[in-house]
Amino acid sequence: MQFRIVENVDKQDVEEIHSKIKRYNCSKREASKSISLGVFYEEPNGEKKAGLIGELFGNWLCIEYLWVSEEMRGQGFGSKLLEAAEREAVLHGAKYAFVDTFDFQAPEFYVKHGYEQVFKLFNYPYAGARYYYIKPL
Repeated sequence: MQFRIVENVDKQDVEEIHSKIKRYNCSKREASKSISLGVFYEEPNGEKKAGLIGELFGNWLCIEYLWVSEEMRGQGFGSKLLEAAEREAVLHGAKYAFVDTFDFQAPEFYVKHGYEQVFKLFNYPYAGARYYYIKPL
C-alpha cells in the first residue's frame, strides 16, 4: 500500500470514495429516502433565469444551490423559488430545512425567510464568512 496525493481529484476517485462513505453510512443509520429537487424559472426556449437545487433527505430539505440572474434580482424570484421548494418539501414529509451561504451571497435573505443561524465559519476561505442556517417547516 502507498499514499497517492493529488491536487486535482478526478471524478472517478470522488465517486469511489463517495460510494464507500454512502455504503458505510447506510449500514449505520436509519433508512431514509433521498430525492433530488429542482425549482426553475425558465424562458420558453429552456434558458434558466433562476433556480434552486436541493435534496429531500429524510425529514430535511437541504438547499444546495439557489441562483437568480442579475436582471431578475430584487424582484422576489428568489423568495418564490425558496417558498416553492419548502412547500414541495412539506408535501414529501420534510419537517426542517438547511442551507449554507457565504457572507457576500444571501445571509439576510434566509433570515428574512425565518432561517436561524446555527453556525458561522470565520475567515472562510481567507477573510470572508460562511453561514449555516436551519428552519422548521
